[in-house]
Amino acid sequence: MLLSEVMSQQTPVARVAPIWEEWVRRWPDPASFAAAGADEVLRAWGTLGYPRRALRLLECARTIVAEHDGEVPADVDALLALPGIGDYTARAIACFHFGQNVPVVDTNVRRVHERLIEGNFLQPPAAKAELKKVAALLPHDGTGPTVSVAVMELGATVCTARSPECEVCPVRAHCAWQAAGRPAPSAEDAAAAKKRVQKFVGTDRQVRGKIMAVLRSASEPVGMGAIDAVWPDASQRSRALFSLIEDGLAEQNEDGRFHLPG
Repeated sequence: MLLSEVMSQQTPVARVAPIWEEWVRRWPDPASFAAAGADEVLRAWGTLGYPRRALRLLECARTIVAEHDGEVPADVDALLALPGIGDYTARAIACFHFGQNVPVVDTNVRRVHERLIEGNFLQPPAAKAELKKVAALLPHDGTGPTVSVAVMELGATVCTARSPECEVCPVRAHCAWQAAGRPAPSAEDAAAAKKRVQKFVGTDRQVRGKIMAVLRSASEPVGMGAIDAVWPDASQRSRALFSLIEDGLAEQNEDGRFHLPG
């Protein structure tokens, strides 16, 4: 589950599924994955995006082998101590895999909480306080993980971002936003929410992805000419390339050619 949660960060499940299946066949446990090289991991990552996640997963697997006898820990604090594992991922693993009654707060849960409890259509930027607020809603009769799944699915399928299907919502009668007359967000809040949506086309992230595609497909180090061909803006191309090197996703050899890390 740790693998699927990290792969699904900011990436649609439809894109993740085939790559996840290949990884599980290739590396069925933390020990086998920990023995992989960074270059083969980055190639296997393909076009999922944010490839630093792949290197963090590799570091995470090696930590699990070294410090937890090759078994993913069940404790939230132990999970948070692993490389690349944040609040959401740690709690999702503890809750959905190990059955612990801990709050799991993603965008869907935040949206449901904001409408159901706070009475607002749009949720504010994420904050640590939301963990305590969501935790207060969880029952302590052993059904907490089931409730967490239900709230997440409610946000994903019914209480959606733009067009909530309130007529079929099972908690409509308890919804503070409904009770308040379904107030629309203020122009200021709507503008802030729109601004938070990340664009991709034309960004350094797009250029980084194009350079990574060249490096992944190459069987040997490539010269600058191959990288120059992926993007017309020389300054942006150079910035993207050297940011990849700084992030440990690419290396330059003594001949001035570029390749994935070994």
